[in-house]
Amino acid sequence: MNLFDVYPLFDINIVKGKGCHVWDDKGQEYLDLYGGHAVISVGHAHPKYVKAISEQVAQLGFYSNSVINTLQRELAAKLGKASGYDDYSLFLINSGAEANENALKLASFYNNRRRVVSFKKSFHGRTSAAVRVTDIPKYVAPVNEGLDVTFVELNDINAVRAELAKGDVSSVIIEGIQGIGGIQVPNDQFMRDLRALCTETNTVLILDEIQSGYGRSGKFFAHQYAGIKPDIITVAKGICNGFPMSGLLISPMFTPVYGQLGTTFGGNHLGCAGAIAVLDIIEEEKMIENAAKVGEFLLAELKKLPIKEVRGRGLMIGLEFEQPIKEIRTKLLFEQKVFTGVAGTNTIRLLPPLCLTMDDAKEFIKRFKACL
Repeated sequence: MNLFDVYPLFDINIVKGKGCHVWDDKGQEYLDLYGGHAVISVGHAHPKYVKAISEQVAQLGFYSNSVINTLQRELAAKLGKASGYDDYSLFLINSGAEANENALKLASFYNNRRRVVSFKKSFHGRTSAAVRVTDIPKYVAPVNEGLDVTFVELNDINAVRAELAKGDVSSVIIEGIQGIGGIQVPNDQFMRDLRALCTETNTVLILDEIQSGYGRSGKFFAHQYAGIKPDIITVAKGICNGFPMSGLLISPMFTPVYGQLGTTFGGNHLGCAGAIAVLDIIEEEKMIENAAKVGEFLLAELKKLPIKEVRGRGLMIGLEFEQPIKEIRTKLLFEQKVFTGVAGTNTIRLLPPLCLTMDDAKEFIKRFKACL
């Protein structure tokens, strides 16, 4: 049997990682400024994370959600404290798309409405409802087309107001910072106005913090720059440093009902042990503060270079060029040994682990300049 060929692959076999560095099977070292799509939050092979995962799997990797799992309760308490959402509830599942599926479903249960407002250039996943609220038509199969979705321009509050005035919108879903869309940062005042509009119309505000959350922006959640509180927050990627896990942070305005939501693997013992370790490491090593500090340095240095536009917050940075970036990114990888990401044809994405040091950031700038 062969693998279903859905990914164009670089001819590189990564076999080891430590901090913000990875090595291939030939012993070549690379600087990792992508973190596997923003997944590696506390660094590759962090010893505390490795210890937590190893000890837990040796004791109990999985049992069903039909019994008490005290690790889930510990994780919820720690996440509430770390994020500033102590009064919210946590529902654990497996992936970012699944988190958004459940958020959209819960919103519709809440107000019994069908339509969703999303934003142009958005990305929320590749499954049924999540892909329909994603503004990439080629990802949407005919079977996904049934959900009623309206896409409006990011930061256009009048367009949102016009849609919500119709009275049939269940939820508005928005990324804390658009990732696949090219690191587009919502305007803080727009976010505050959006929050007010959703409250006025009893529309559920869903904040997709799957890529922009868990400290990446220099705050725990990117929406916290605007000083708002959404009704549901979806998290994944950085939550467990590479172990498949995601969650919903759910406002007290929702009443749980047995059977409405559920999962087989979500919140398993192994994932919870890893996720608890991640939060401990973030706190102990002040990684959010580090993301803000090193990110500020990178943004300032990159804005000095001949780049059309540099966008982002913390360690979530987009570099938009006038021309396609394929050649620059190829040089970075194969000549300078630096992993980066891409958004469209003209934008490079930087999503390094939150432990990126100032020395590593300076080294990246040096290697990056050599490719321009």
